[in-house]
Amino acid sequence: KGGHWTGALALLGEMRGTGVERDVIAFAAAMSACEKGQQWRRALGLLGEMRQDALSPNTVAHNAAISACEKGGQWIQALLLLEQMMSQRRPQIG
Repeated sequence: KGGHWTGALALLGEMRGTGVERDVIAFAAAMSACEKGQQWRRALGLLGEMRQDALSPNTVAHNAAISACEKGGQWIQALLLLEQMMSQRRPQIG
């Protein structure tokens, strides 16, 4: 199961190469595969790639990245992502 992250990343790359629109769901699924393969750096890379593609990570995508960091023992990074997610969800006052 842990080896499926390579296929998920390859598929995401193929989507870009063939002009198929990559959406938040596709990215979140790839990040989840990275989590299972203990590839937390790649999951964070995908989070950044989403933003480059002008996609806003939803709760599912953030949770996948947070879980990948947790599985990789990167607790500080996981907490930073959680804080980032929470700050994006707060209503702006004023």
